[in-house]
Amino acid sequence: MTWKLSSEIKAILFDKDGTLVDFDKTWADTNRKGALIAANGDAALADVLLDKCGMDPLTGKTRADSMFAAANAGEIAAHMVAHGSPFSPEELMRLLDRIFVEGAESPWPICDLTALMQTLTEAGFLLGIASSDGEASIRRTVEVLGVSRHISFIAGYDSGHGPKPGPGMINAYASHLGLSPAEIAMVGDNGHDMEMARAAGAGAAIGVLSGTGTRQTLAELADVLIDSVADLPALIAAR
Repeated sequence: MTWKLSSEIKAILFDKDGTLVDFDKTWADTNRKGALIAANGDAALADVLLDKCGMDPLTGKTRADSMFAAANAGEIAAHMVAHGSPFSPEELMRLLDRIFVEGAESPWPICDLTALMQTLTEAGFLLGIASSDGEASIRRTVEVLGVSRHISFIAGYDSGHGPKPGPGMINAYASHLGLSPAEIAMVGDNGHDMEMARAAGAGAAIGVLSGTGTRQTLAELADVLIDSVADLPALIAAR
């Protein structure tokens, strides 16, 4: 039987990187800058840090469920320090947060997000974003993409709801809307997104194959897999 989105779903919570924006095109250069700063200018060490955090220094491709794919700035900083960065984790986290906000100036949308969100809004859905990025970076991305009017809720790792894959961001969104988590569909590209949906009791866990996750890494966690968020209108129309 073909999976269908429940008619009880009233809101959609999107992951950002790999879901709304192309992960590698948006973040490869920024991650290179962050690694070089973390390495205090040592190019060889920067390449090591990139690899340890999940990005191929040559191709800019990020591995599924790696630190860059799923972790927040604090976790990435601690990982880089553990692999040779001379900074303290706290100092490096602040430096990385600054770099990640700068990276928000040039996001690569997965599709025509304005048209997509207009379609979803007109269909009656409330929309939000929950990312492992910092809140300031998320808000700037939303502004640059021109979709602020469609987004009623934004949560980052530093918004006070706890990091993924804990349920805090979905629970906060539900509370913000006055809904139950069962009335929210989570849409994301990696395991942390799907695990967060399960932990919160979300009404749907929709995996997209446009990011760092793969069919193999997502199949057991998601209710359904789609190629990208561009396929959401068709999924909704079928319910």
